[in-house]
Amino acid sequence: MIVMQPVLETSAPDGFGLWPVTEVEPSGFLPLSGELSPVEVGAAVMCIAGCNDIDPDGDRPPRPAGALDSFLHGLLTFDNLFAAGGLRVTDHSTGVTFLPGCCDGLEGWRDWHRLTDDGSPLGFGHDPVSPLAERFGDTVRLTVNAERTDGPAIELRVTEIRPLLTRAERDLADFLALATNWSSTHLPRHSTPVTAALARVLDLPAPAVQGEP
Repeated sequence: MIVMQPVLETSAPDGFGLWPVTEVEPSGFLPLSGELSPVEVGAAVMCIAGCNDIDPDGDRPPRPAGALDSFLHGLLTFDNLFAAGGLRVTDHSTGVTFLPGCCDGLEGWRDWHRLTDDGSPLGFGHDPVSPLAERFGDTVRLTVNAERTDGPAIELRVTEIRPLLTRAERDLADFLALATNWSSTHLPRHSTPVTAALARVLDLPAPAVQGEP
């Protein structure tokens, strides 16, 4: 059985206390879906905001003084948002797992459709670990590390990967619905812009925020 999951690379800022979060491992992966608990959603929002927590430059407004506004500033002001992670593919029959690489981000998950539609290869990292997705006719080959000629890989039919992408998109949409409700509770002053930013970084339509028309 082959499973595809949207995953977020986790990181834990020291002493984070702006909202409740579950404990996460540095450089681990958190699967996103509609099954997350509130503290897991909080951890996911923390990680996404953390990816964009970069000092302003250029035309962006200066960083606010308050701790919460400062931490959310990049998420709410960057034109091009980033979320470390991507699509994780696991072949449970062989135990092989294809993980996002260092150059991968959830904001580009729709690039997988280019692979299935026109065969454009997708590289997700570089030396020493270079995950690579390629199409050969009706077969998609996911090489865990293209730097190794004898490394593990997952092969599946193009007709198999398309429904996996549909399921991954549903998982992202379900997570966004959870995050929308979560932001209304935990970030009431910022719920609308935070929800809109999360929708942009996940390349999904923004849902209505609870209490808004």
